Amino acid sequence: MHETPPSAASVEIPASSHHGAESPFKGKTGLRRVLNALGYSVAGLRAAYACEDAFRQEVWLAVILIPAAILVPVSAVAKLLMVGSILLVLMVELLNSAIEAAVDRVSLENHRLAKRAKDIGSAAVLIALANVFCVWACILVERFL
Repeated sequence: MHETPPSAASVEIPASSHHGAESPFKGKTGLRRVLNALGYSVAGLRAAYACEDAFRQEVWLAVILIPAAILVPVSAVAKLLMVGSILLVLMVELLNSAIEAAVDRVSLENHRLAKRAKDIGSAAVLIALANVFCVWACILVERFL
């Protein structure tokens, strides 16, 4: 017989818990927490660059396009939009890669929900790339035509 898990409202949180019951790994505070978070972020960027071809390609695209955006004779706001659109692609690709890794960790079996999760993440990257094209096209057409 399958037992129903308790609802979140019925789970008791010990009063002695300083940081709540979110995770047994939480507990660092202040500067130590910030430094740990920075280390985890750098590790994530390194892992994505080492293991994800799409992220690596988008980083190299950013290496070319971000300086180009800075050099284009447009307003500061236009430069910010151009650079921001590129950074958005990198952020969405990181999230997509995290989704793919988590799905693959659970199972490498072909499953419709795993495919859906991966396809939706891929669609998010496509929309972010389309945003780059639209932002850059609007700014450059307005400036040079």
